[in-house]
Amino acid sequence: MRYQTGIDSDRNRSIGIILANLGTPDAPDSPAVRKFLAQFLHDHRVVELHRMIWCPILHGIILRFRPKRSATAYQKIWSQEGSPLLTIARRQTDLISDYLQQKIELPLYFELGMRYGNPSIVSALHNLAERGTEQILILPLYPQYSSSTTASIYD
Repeated sequence: MRYQTGIDSDRNRSIGIILANLGTPDAPDSPAVRKFLAQFLHDHRVVELHRMIWCPILHGIILRFRPKRSATAYQKIWSQEGSPLLTIARRQTDLISDYLQQKIELPLYFELGMRYGNPSIVSALHNLAERGTEQILILPLYPQYSSSTTASIYD
């Protein structure tokens, strides 16, 4: 993968912008939370223990007991639109898209991509590729740099 620090000045070049965030379960129930936690806690950037030590703890203890408790907590904050993080991230994507479309005279395409869960960063990349996007920028929505957040997006 090649990283660039600037935007090509070609005015006809289409640019895709992925607003990236951590992610959320697909539903506030135990199976969805288990799937989300498995993705999240399997990331070597999040838990840096050796896999031979971590995987038995994750699969033998955490993924057996934590999803039910976490699902109960998610149910308390879940709305018709989904999780608060997803709802807010979608709104941010729409607002940033509207603002930049008015300010920049380039073909811009915006996608939301979550590091864990849906919509995924991979699905965002596929959507941008289908539109024929020639350049892709990733805008992490994290307020700080950390290997478990921002760096994980680029892995």
